[in-house]
Amino acid sequence: MAIFNQETNIVPRKFRNFTPHAICLNSGEVFESEGVARVSSSHSEFDDNGVCSVEFGEIEGLPSPECKTLIIVSAMVKAANKNRRDLVCPATGHPETIRNEKGHIISVPGFVK
Repeated sequence: MAIFNQETNIVPRKFRNFTPHAICLNSGEVFESEGVARVSSSHSEFDDNGVCSVEFGEIEGLPSPECKTLIIVSAMVKAANKNRRDLVCPATGHPETIRNEKGHIISVPGFVK
């Protein structure tokens, strides 16, 4: 699967998966996990409305950028590292996501940048 990035004019040749499980696309393509990128976080106290804020810390297990490669990570890792343009996460909220009878995700149609 190739995703064209208009900002960089790059068509990645490969994806690397750094989530804890295999990512299955609706097309049948599977990206096995190569490791797990994780980010620490800390939360503020809750305000009077029951709302707190989160601050991200160190990211562990994330490989360095590679030419023409997109790195699949969790949405939390992606949110913690907004400067990396090579990070994508599974499009789990997309209407074409396939779920089983219990609502667990079976496959996704693609990725979110």
